[in-house]
Amino acid sequence: MKLWGGRFTKETNELVNNFNASISFDQKFYKQDVRGSIAHATMLAKAGIISEEEGKQIIDGLNSILEDIESGKLVINDEYEDIHTFMEANLIERIGDAGKKLHTGRSRNDQVALDMRLYTRDEVLAVDDELKELLRVILRIMKENVDTFMPGFTHLQKAQPVTVAHHFGAYFEMFKRDRSRLIDIYERMNYCPLGAGALAGTTYPLDRELTASLLDFYGPTLNSMDSVSDRDYVIEFLSALSTIMMHLSRFSEEIIIWNSNEYKFIELDDAFSTGSSIMPQKKNPDIAELVRGKTGRVYGALMSILTTMKGIPLAYNKDMQEDKELTFDAIDTVKGCISLFKGMLDTLVFNKARMEESCKHGFTNATDAADYLVKKGVPFREAHGIVGQLVLFCIDKGIALDDMSLEDYKKISPVFEDDIYDAISIKTCVNKRLTLGAPGPDVMKQVIEFNENYLNTI
Repeated sequence: MKLWGGRFTKETNELVNNFNASISFDQKFYKQDVRGSIAHATMLAKAGIISEEEGKQIIDGLNSILEDIESGKLVINDEYEDIHTFMEANLIERIGDAGKKLHTGRSRNDQVALDMRLYTRDEVLAVDDELKELLRVILRIMKENVDTFMPGFTHLQKAQPVTVAHHFGAYFEMFKRDRSRLIDIYERMNYCPLGAGALAGTTYPLDRELTASLLDFYGPTLNSMDSVSDRDYVIEFLSALSTIMMHLSRFSEEIIIWNSNEYKFIELDDAFSTGSSIMPQKKNPDIAELVRGKTGRVYGALMSILTTMKGIPLAYNKDMQEDKELTFDAIDTVKGCISLFKGMLDTLVFNKARMEESCKHGFTNATDAADYLVKKGVPFREAHGIVGQLVLFCIDKGIALDDMSLEDYKKISPVFEDDIYDAISIKTCVNKRLTLGAPGPDVMKQVIEFNENYLNTI
């Protein structure tokens, strides 16, 4: 069955049929199609465009179709061009002529626009829920590791000592921003295109405010041409998903590095690791590697829709059918990656002794040694040079700053006293950083409390 064909005198070429059809992928929003049609039928009946009885027949018929699909009694198949054709054909088969009135005052253009918007809106909320659960895991790790010391890095070189709570807190902020982007997208996209028709509205007295209200939109869209040709919300969502994947990929890279034999900062749970077919000793961080790899897949979806939309004149064009497959794939990919990554994080174990020892042998306390001299009255630039000599001495001897004798310290600068050892201890280096955003435990406890409140209110 086709929803068109009255002006055609020949059957469509079978290859054209196959190329044109979208039911293989747009069946994914069958629920949204039923919901939109029920709202449209309700409005048509209340506006007197169809009778109350016809409206009831249509709604009951649509609900029965939905129930049968959900139970497996009715299977969506490729006999139909798209999900809309499938729904209408089955409705007419069940309720007769009343079903033929459902499409009154509606085009497939605004119907497709509505379904895609409803589906995207649902998925924005679903991804937000996944992120919130990931944030709960990160916050739990932060709370348990306020005093777990590790080296902080710049340029992948050890820089200054921090804590696991502080390091994970950086990712908490990233994913928190990701959630704010999703909320922003939801606010901007939550207007109803139904009633826009093919591009120029309709002569029927549609109550678009009612339809929008029935579908939980803030109101109807204000330009019918934009309504059927707008896919900005898809582009924005794919952009937000790409940013989420970029954050997950950065985090994955660190998990992979920390899990390596050279670092041994963490131990991944067996349930989230795999082995080698030839090397029995291997325990590979495949989840982190796959998340890192699938990031490009999501980027590809964003590039695809941007490229598709860049040359399309107003209003609807068939090119826009390409907004679905890659978007559906990107959404499923991101949700799967967040869920698996969350499980991997939730079960990993930190090698705390190894991490703290790594701090000491990476000269992460060198800046604190310079600050010590400054507090003794040495100009910072001179202090910087003195500590540089200390580092060279330690490298030559194969020791850490903590291992130097006071005599060796004094040979380089007589300013050093016994209190240098307390000043450069990893615990002291971290604990004395008390400005907001720093890794000190008192500050971190405030941040954790703030983040708990955030998760409980948003």
